[in-house]
Amino acid sequence: MPTVDHVSLDAQAVRASIDLVTPVTADDLTKPTPCRSWTLYGLLAHMATQHYGFASASRGEEDEAAWKLRDLGDDPVKAYVESAEHVLAAFAEDGVAERTFPLVEFGTSFPGQQAISFHFIDYVVHSWDVAKTLGSTVSFGPDVLEAAKAVADLVPAGDFRLTPGSPFGPAVPWSGDDPLDRIVAHLGRNPGWPGTSLPST
Repeated sequence: MPTVDHVSLDAQAVRASIDLVTPVTADDLTKPTPCRSWTLYGLLAHMATQHYGFASASRGEEDEAAWKLRDLGDDPVKAYVESAEHVLAAFAEDGVAERTFPLVEFGTSFPGQQAISFHFIDYVVHSWDVAKTLGSTVSFGPDVLEAAKAVADLVPAGDFRLTPGSPFGPAVPWSGDDPLDRIVAHLGRNPGWPGTSLPST
């Protein structure tokens, strides 16, 4: 069975987030998002921080400061795009998937391929978050969606989803046909956010 190229797939997800964030306005930054109680500004600050944290880990650095929530300064869009380009460059280095990533947030290290898959699923979901916030949509090809479903299916269920700081909430029931909606529902998002109730199943 061929190895999934999470570096390439992650780059597609991150570039999708750049495309979504680039037209964001100052008024957009105060909008609520599907991501718990975060505004769009808070979500972008989290996303930027994760980019720098994972880039640092890809270099083998155990740098706690890289994982501390970032201030996006006077131009949050520019700051976000710079963070995304930073992680894209870090992951594009030769042999990155064969390295060991010390993920400070998790308190342990992971093989590069696995660590990059964590980043990948985050940016598929966070791109969806941003799109929903802006009343827009995001589309991914079958290769991205197939790989994202495989990673999402490995995310533990149960009490893990309820702990403070857990990246994903409990799965929500969803019977729609859209594969991205099914992925985000499995990871605790309501695909009908903000105005559609969850369907009974």
